[in-house]
Amino acid sequence: MTSLAKYIVAACAAVLISAPALAAVTPANPMPDVTEELLEQGRGIYFKRCSFCHGLLGDGEGPAAKYLDPRPRDFTLGTFKFRTTHSGELPTNEDLFRTISRGLAGTAMQSFDGDMLKNGLSEDQRWAVIAYIKTFAQEFDDPELDPVKTGKVIPLPANRAPFNAETIAKGKVVFERAKCWSCHGKLGRGDGNKEFRKDDWGFPIRIRNVTHPWKIKAGGEVADIYMRFTSGISGTPMPSFVKSLNEGDRWNLANYIKSLQHKLTGHQTLRAHPVPGALPEAPGDAAWRGAQPMDVRLAGQVVAAPRWQNPSIEMVTIRALFNETEIAFRITWDDPFKDVVHDKAQEFDTAGISKIGALSSYVEANGMIPRALETFRDAIALQFPVRPPQGTKKPHFYRGGSSDQVHLWVWKADLEATEEGNARGWKQPIKLQGEDGQQITGQAEWDQGRWSVVMKRPLRTGDKNDVQFEKGVFVPMSVNAWDGSNGEHGLIMSLSTWHYVFLEAPTPITVYVYAVLAFLIAGGLGIWLMRKAEAEGEPAAENPEEEAS
Repeated sequence: MTSLAKYIVAACAAVLISAPALAAVTPANPMPDVTEELLEQGRGIYFKRCSFCHGLLGDGEGPAAKYLDPRPRDFTLGTFKFRTTHSGELPTNEDLFRTISRGLAGTAMQSFDGDMLKNGLSEDQRWAVIAYIKTFAQEFDDPELDPVKTGKVIPLPANRAPFNAETIAKGKVVFERAKCWSCHGKLGRGDGNKEFRKDDWGFPIRIRNVTHPWKIKAGGEVADIYMRFTSGISGTPMPSFVKSLNEGDRWNLANYIKSLQHKLTGHQTLRAHPVPGALPEAPGDAAWRGAQPMDVRLAGQVVAAPRWQNPSIEMVTIRALFNETEIAFRITWDDPFKDVVHDKAQEFDTAGISKIGALSSYVEANGMIPRALETFRDAIALQFPVRPPQGTKKPHFYRGGSSDQVHLWVWKADLEATEEGNARGWKQPIKLQGEDGQQITGQAEWDQGRWSVVMKRPLRTGDKNDVQFEKGVFVPMSVNAWDGSNGEHGLIMSLSTWHYVFLEAPTPITVYVYAVLAFLIAGGLGIWLMRKAEAEGEPAAENPEEEAS
């Protein structure tokens, strides 16, 4: 693996780290006076830790830049997105410190807080690199552009409305009145705009799905959200609402956005719930409400070429029901665009990128694959081992291996159907089963930026290449996902590690019988011991003759 590949792997891993949200955002001391020694210290840190993305000249053109979406900031322009200053103004020193300390969620910009990460930077080191970064933009040298001196810093409201049902309801009214839904969608899933938008540098950007707090770059707390409405996000279509919404409206709106955030489930075992009668095939069937959900997190497929570090689908939610003969899964995930066509002529040729000695085995964020509407299909797949695992040993989560075959259920939006196939490693394409082996039924629907797909199949089949389900047995399960408009197809996708599905077995009547017997035996033994102790503790009867003598 090249040094470039190693770096990008580290950058992609940093996106999934939750530590930045906990990192310090307020420095213990103000930024020190800028001296030659401080700048020299900052220069060394920048070259070692920052230049690979942001470039030696600070122009955002480092070796890794073309593989990242969003691209690294071009410091020479003096345009910074996340600030506590008015629209179009420079950030404060504390703004830069906050970004460097906790990173930007959903991007390759990791946290550098040395108190949170082993390889982070101390506060003094962070100040030094900030001093050096400011040398790239001449605007920082102009005292008339200093937002602190010119009074362009935005304070948080003195009287902040509490986060409760009343303020959330008021915020919803503001959301609708200000037409936030025209971009972010009626339910906040980023599906309001039916076309791609671009930033000021000409790169495509997607409207933020505000229900996913791990993707809100500058923080998902109410104060963070309020600041985005107030300051705007320079270089993007997100404007400042400081002139159109008063302070109270903006705070209530932030409360409403906070209320939309999805709360992730914490378990990794999907408990399939037993039901009498037929299983539902429609995603909207009321029967699904009785099934426990499990969220599955996904990351870009960076195991082998073509490696993809810019996935769109980062979470799916799965529910499962079963009866005496069948099992059904409902998979839901957010996707702002309904992609139901697939142009095979535009599929990515992996020959060059997979070649040994190739410059990089990563797919560039823009240019190498078409990230456009009506190009590739949306798709989702459930993956299971064919053979029941022995102990903790499982096939590789990326399509198994030559001796560890996996069974895949692949739903494709253009076919409106699920195909069953098998794989023995990622180097070979999925081998579809014959027509008589295609046993999955179900339905799919897309509504307001969300796909819901149902897959239903017999618990047990006569095919040795199929996964078999039994009550009371943990079956490994993982997920593959493709967002067509994000250019994803083939091995360019997102995927998860192994989770489990468990069919809840009814408790045998013998368990209750044994429990009652154990209670009776324990109770009887206790009574006997108490009586024995009382008998042994009674004083001996007095002898009248001894008393007379």
